[in-house]
Amino acid sequence: MLGEDQAKTTGVAVEKIRIVLLVLAAFLTGTAVAVSGTIGFVGLVIPHVLRLTLGSDHRLLLPASAIGGASFLVCADLVSRTIPGITLQVGIVCALIGAPIFLLLILTSKGGRM
Repeated sequence: MLGEDQAKTTGVAVEKIRIVLLVLAAFLTGTAVAVSGTIGFVGLVIPHVLRLTLGSDHRLLLPASAIGGASFLVCADLVSRTIPGITLQVGIVCALIGAPIFLLLILTSKGGRM
């Protein structure tokens, strides 16, 4: 909580711990998506999009994420059922819409490069 400089002066290997935590977070996220499927991917995309539009106040962001995620899944289900002659699963529609949005969020973030 005091910052990297304070952690370094107390003997914590900040860079090593940062890399381990990033790898662990990526592994856990990949595992969650693999287990729950692409519909669970909505739980990653919708809150980030809403955070950019609504700000980071969790009192507003949490209910908006729940409503936004549910609305997105209802719309994806509607699209998957109404395309004439094609039967799509909801997960495919979520992936087709969610993956480019998530990629755009990654590329336009402060750490990403275009």
